[in-house]
Amino acid sequence: MKYLLVLVAVALGVAGVVLGEADDSPGLQLLGVVLVVGAIAFGVRTARRGR
Repeated sequence: MKYLLVLVAVALGVAGVVLGEADDSPGLQLLGVVLVVGAIAFGVRTARRGR
């Protein structure tokens, strides 16, 4: 279940980066990148704690 949330967050972050680039909005791109990096960090932390 947690991995599904990570995948959804990464997808939303990627969509934010793409839409921010199309709209020329650096703030939306930054939020998208922060969301992707945070989701990946959370996924890695969750995977390491599970072992």
